[in-house]
Amino acid sequence: MSRMNVSRWIAGAALMALLFAARAMAAETDLPVATPDQQAAAATEQPAAPPADDKGPPLPFHTIEGYGGGAITPFAYLVNPGKEECLWGKPAGALTFLNAGQKDLAAITVSETLFGRVELSYGGDRLGLGTLPADIKNAGGPMLDESAVWLHNFNIRALLVKENDCLFGFKAPAITAGIHFKYNSGIEHINQELSNALQNIGYRRSNGEDFTLTATKTFPELLLCRPVIASAGLRLSEAANLGFLGFGDTYHATFEGNVAWLPFDKVMVAYEFRQKTSPYGTIPNGTGGYLVGGEDNWHAFDLALIPNKHSTIVAGWGIFGNLANTRADNSWFLQYKYEF
Repeated sequence: MSRMNVSRWIAGAALMALLFAARAMAAETDLPVATPDQQAAAATEQPAAPPADDKGPPLPFHTIEGYGGGAITPFAYLVNPGKEECLWGKPAGALTFLNAGQKDLAAITVSETLFGRVELSYGGDRLGLGTLPADIKNAGGPMLDESAVWLHNFNIRALLVKENDCLFGFKAPAITAGIHFKYNSGIEHINQELSNALQNIGYRRSNGEDFTLTATKTFPELLLCRPVIASAGLRLSEAANLGFLGFGDTYHATFEGNVAWLPFDKVMVAYEFRQKTSPYGTIPNGTGGYLVGGEDNWHAFDLALIPNKHSTIVAGWGIFGNLANTRADNSWFLQYKYEF
């Protein structure tokens, strides 16, 4: 991995750390002390009514990569944005578990939105490799030291156009652009253990960047007089399987989108589609299958419960196709997200 590539993801991580540290310091700033005259005047006044809680529902939830959306695709809406006149919104965090056939994924995600327009987020994803180490050994290769790889996602998204702003004479959807810095902490060592077998099929680096552009529009009474939320977007990426197998050297453009319906105030159902393309070739296992196969498009079906203005509980089912050496056509996932 070149020094330039390392510096790019380290810079993204440092920016996130500095902003979260600044927020913590700002929260500890002392308030001005009232003078004796001000204290006496305050004592004679009637107590003010508490401010109204204008927080909306805790949607969207977190994708497995950390930014706001469904489980696998983004919404243009930012997470827990707060008011535009306020520098800091309030943070949000989520825990996600995904069972993908013979593999599994656990994700911890956090986000913070600034000025209601810039969303910063991190997603730490641990992918269990399942039967891949044993299959490599059975095909005559070495037994891998790793049973899992970690993919770190540092995301910055900016709301370029607010929903219903006038754009070319039409009420615009919300439009958000994002850059996503990714680093895989285990794939370089795996490639070395395999005598550069991944490099021979297209692997170039353990880090890369995705670029996303997403539009989202809410139709308040489209289906049975209840809201429907629709999103569509484009992604530029060099990643193989989101980056869990590393990164190539050629960007590919793919489509992703989702549609969600709220049949009740505290229930949302959604369908998500994420087009996939692989920058790699394949590695056969010698028995008609693959140690590293191609990639299939992803489909996910979500059911989200919203018990209060701070929490979402999401369950879902996914069709993810080939993941390296096995298929994940009957996957399920759970997420708990909390907004402060």
